[in-house]
Amino acid sequence: MRNPLSDTIVSIKPSGIRKFFDIVSEMKDAISLGVGEPDFDTPWHIRDEGIYSLEKGKTFYTSNSGLMELRKEICNYIDRTQGVKYDPAKEVIVTVGGSEAIDIGLRAMLNPGDEVLIPQPSYVSYEPCTILAGGKPVIINLKAENDFRLTAREIEEAVTEKTKVLILPFPNNPTGAIMEKKDLEAIAEVILKHDLIVLSDEIYAELTYNGKHVSIASLPGMQERTVLINGFSKAYAMTGWRLGYACGPEAIIKQMTKIHQFAIMCAPTTAQYAAVEALKNGDGDVAEMREAYNQRRRFLMNAFKEMGIECFEPYGAFYVFPCIKEFGMTSDEFATRFLEEEKVAAVPGTAFGDSGEGYLRISYAYSIERLKEAMERLNRFVTRLRSEQK
Repeated sequence: MRNPLSDTIVSIKPSGIRKFFDIVSEMKDAISLGVGEPDFDTPWHIRDEGIYSLEKGKTFYTSNSGLMELRKEICNYIDRTQGVKYDPAKEVIVTVGGSEAIDIGLRAMLNPGDEVLIPQPSYVSYEPCTILAGGKPVIINLKAENDFRLTAREIEEAVTEKTKVLILPFPNNPTGAIMEKKDLEAIAEVILKHDLIVLSDEIYAELTYNGKHVSIASLPGMQERTVLINGFSKAYAMTGWRLGYACGPEAIIKQMTKIHQFAIMCAPTTAQYAAVEALKNGDGDVAEMREAYNQRRRFLMNAFKEMGIECFEPYGAFYVFPCIKEFGMTSDEFATRFLEEEKVAAVPGTAFGDSGEGYLRISYAYSIERLKEAMERLNRFVTRLRSEQK
């Protein structure tokens, strides 16, 4: 029989995050610190709006680009938070989560062989989506000594005549690193110099704990060369609603919409009506959840300090990225033993790129009580490892 599979698809490794989830789901008394999903329920007023839309029979397809009312609210949101104005009719598309926006954004922009700069450690989908779009991933290894921020020098060293797109994944999953305005201004000069397009994934924009998030699209000369991606999963605890969006130059959004037309048709109608309510009246909910995450963040940083585990302080998202190099194991070995011996699942740093070796991603999208128990188990585990090394 002829090989029914695509060589390209077969060559792509499955997500390194899922392995430990599958094990922990069948392990009694196990604690998972691996899921990048808020532990909060979607706020009631947002759920109510979704329910009401169903009761009113609003169950039909929307425009391919999404409800105009929602696109207008997205534009209002970006204007009031970033001071950037978009045309809801031509420069916005509503997608099935931010993940779809990443996929169709790259497919709309890349020709075969175009190079895409991907800072790592970072979200698992950037590299495979680049390959699926016919592009060539070029990895920039972010450094702990730079607080895992992207520098202008690192871009300069990676750029070639084939470079077309820079992915900007901040606030960052898995490190929790952020880019401040001065950092963005420095890399913007290089972006303009080399005529690059930026795909800026800002899904954790609202989960910033040191001042406010700044979008690179707000800098002079950058809006016209930036595809800004965001969504509702993280800030509004709406993961299962599967809703995201992209804003950018009309020419790019038009082609993204074409792909979306053929592959998806439109994002879920019920979720779109709920999202309108989230943007109109959800600021208080976001602030409340952000404060809870910040409390958990501070708790974990203190716990690592008491255990003597090195961890730079993250100021975004809801992850910490502690260094476990002192134990002489790979990230995968450490995570596997931790799960087997203490029944706690965390994600090896290498799930987010080779530069994640020697680190562990721990999510704090969990209750303080659960985190306390997990840290007690981690303390017991590292104490045992240190005694073994003597």
